[in-house]
Amino acid sequence: MPAGLLPIIYLAFISLGLPDSAIGSAWPTMAPDLGAGTSWVGGVTIIITAGTILSSLMSVRVVERFGTGKVTVASVVLTAAALLGFSASDAFWQLCLWAVPYGIGAGAVDAALNAYVALHYKSQHMSWLHCMWGIGASGGPMIMAACINGWTWGAGFLALGAVQAAIAVVLTLSLPLWRERRVLHHAEERHPARRSRRELLRMRGVLAVLVCFFCYNALETTCGTWAATYCVQARGIDAATAASWASLFYVGITLGRAVSGFVTMRVGDRDMIRLGQVLAAVGVVLVLLPAGNAALLPGLVLIGVGCAPIYPAVIHATPARFGEDVALELTGMQMAFAYIGPLALSPFFGVLAQYVGAWLYPFYLGILLVIMVVAAERVNRALKARA
Repeated sequence: MPAGLLPIIYLAFISLGLPDSAIGSAWPTMAPDLGAGTSWVGGVTIIITAGTILSSLMSVRVVERFGTGKVTVASVVLTAAALLGFSASDAFWQLCLWAVPYGIGAGAVDAALNAYVALHYKSQHMSWLHCMWGIGASGGPMIMAACINGWTWGAGFLALGAVQAAIAVVLTLSLPLWRERRVLHHAEERHPARRSRRELLRMRGVLAVLVCFFCYNALETTCGTWAATYCVQARGIDAATAASWASLFYVGITLGRAVSGFVTMRVGDRDMIRLGQVLAAVGVVLVLLPAGNAALLPGLVLIGVGCAPIYPAVIHATPARFGEDVALELTGMQMAFAYIGPLALSPFFGVLAQYVGAWLYPFYLGILLVIMVVAAERVNRALKARA
């Protein structure tokens, strides 16, 4: 393996996480400026997620034709352009327009890099890969909060877009490393066996793992996107403070994945998923308790810590559970379902928050967590029966 390749992959995932929580953390300030309602951010999320689903499902063909390195560079360029477009937007419809390249860029790099690392690296590297995403996702709200305090939310998107553009330059310079990786390992040149999506769905445990991913990403996205709104509307916290507090969830994910990378050396993927679910449940209870902000802060962090091992463990287990020959295709399907969850359920919470109340936040998270646990255990039973 080229010495510089793994850090480049990590850098790409930092770029993937940077913009993920920016809109949610800035929305309490953006909405009045744009004349938008509380739930309107769900429309932007829907467009982003639709593009992500499409590019995830197309990732197998795109990666086979252009290679993981080039797909990664193109994806980061698209997200950088979208962020710069957000910074110049002064109407809601403009946000919707720039959401299109954002979603397409995010989905392609997510599916491609997840499958690449699952096939070529050990479990701890998958955890650390997603730790890098957490660094980006927790840094996004911090940058946004600083810009809201000193300038405007537009300056926040401009700063994030500039960081993305710089990362795109570094990734472009790294392309020879990706080509070297392909030369050194002829397996990278080998096209995976093709199965139809209907055939994949018939495999034991596949439908349950897709439901698990659906609920996991709905939980993660809802928690991150609406944390600031919950803090402002249900807890009476000012908008700038709420934007910084929203980052606590992503800080929890980041720290959790850094630690779980070491834990996975001794604990298998299945048990890592269960451990994460228990910790997330404790975090939801803390947010729910009427104990003031003293419980809210650790609750948001603990939900993030609980989410930390789930996503990378499910992805890393894919080749071992279902076979290397379908790993790339099934990873693309999992990514698609992971984004369908936020597409359907995160905007729906926005509607509930606007017309019922943001106080529903912890209850909503709890329901998603319960369904995810049930689906994950169905996967375990299905694979045990197949064995």
